[in-house]
Amino acid sequence: MKPPLVVVLLLLVNMTLHQQHAAAALEPISTSIALGMAAYLTSFLAMNPNIFNYFSECCKPEWISMNRSGLEADLERKLFGQHIATRIIVKAVSGFMNNNNPKKPLVLSLHGWTGTGKNFVSQLIADNIYKEGMDSKFVHIFTAELHFPHANQIDSYKSQLQQWIRGNVTDCPKSMFIFDEMDKMHPGLIDSIKPFLDYYDKLDGVSYRKAIFIFLSNAGGEGIIQTTLDFWRSGRDREEIELKDLETTLSLAVFNNKQSGLWHTNLIDKNLVDFFVPFLPLEYKHVILCTKAEMTAKGLMPDQDVADKVARDLVYFPKSERVFSVKGCKTIESKLDYYL
Repeated sequence: MKPPLVVVLLLLVNMTLHQQHAAAALEPISTSIALGMAAYLTSFLAMNPNIFNYFSECCKPEWISMNRSGLEADLERKLFGQHIATRIIVKAVSGFMNNNNPKKPLVLSLHGWTGTGKNFVSQLIADNIYKEGMDSKFVHIFTAELHFPHANQIDSYKSQLQQWIRGNVTDCPKSMFIFDEMDKMHPGLIDSIKPFLDYYDKLDGVSYRKAIFIFLSNAGGEGIIQTTLDFWRSGRDREEIELKDLETTLSLAVFNNKQSGLWHTNLIDKNLVDFFVPFLPLEYKHVILCTKAEMTAKGLMPDQDVADKVARDLVYFPKSERVFSVKGCKTIESKLDYYL
């Protein structure tokens, strides 16, 4: 919805134009009013040249600014079972956005099994930086199967990808690029953007230092699951798991996985990925919380009985212990619709 002041201004512009065209046919008093309004509006716009920034998205603080408290609240209320990811995301993103002169773009690589919250976290980051959230023209999403489907066209994809990023960062230095399905990306493709992620002041007159790059992948998920399962079997709380327990193993697993778009990439070899963010597999209790959150989002009162029915309907692994949800919280919305 446009701000009331903008609506008034638009009406005044429209009215003034009509009155100016008809001024010759008006009586002297009406003509004076019309010309007076035109003069006032011209003066107002001269004194407030940025007024149009309030209703047309642009690369300005009115549309792009970090809301740390909002991001913290969203992660606390909407993301479950991901204490490591929550801590890293808040500190990394807010620290980067509050730095007026970063040395390089922020590069996050989010890893974990399906349904653990990787895409959801990307959305929450965008929602708390861009006023238009994921609908912002400065947020760009690439998916392997849609944008880069054919292995025999990789050279063309590399050129296109460089052009897309260069053009969008030229338009707005604080652009965000999300690469989904990195585990399905053709090896070598992502290396084409390596110069944009490095410690360069400018490349061909363009600075990429204020951009954000987020990679989403299932690669490395097995190692994350195994570590989490080991903690569970030893009777330790999952909140005891720290980044140091996973980061080195995760980066090596991704680097050496031929099914990963980050396989043998210079991005890892040159330490250009700022954080490898692990997303832990979700347990029954987290599925319950996801279900209740979805009910709240639908404007309903959370119902424990319904949440239990939805949670029991999911498949868990390992088969003998049934600890983790196979699909995380990914199918909660559709299953909840069924039970409601």
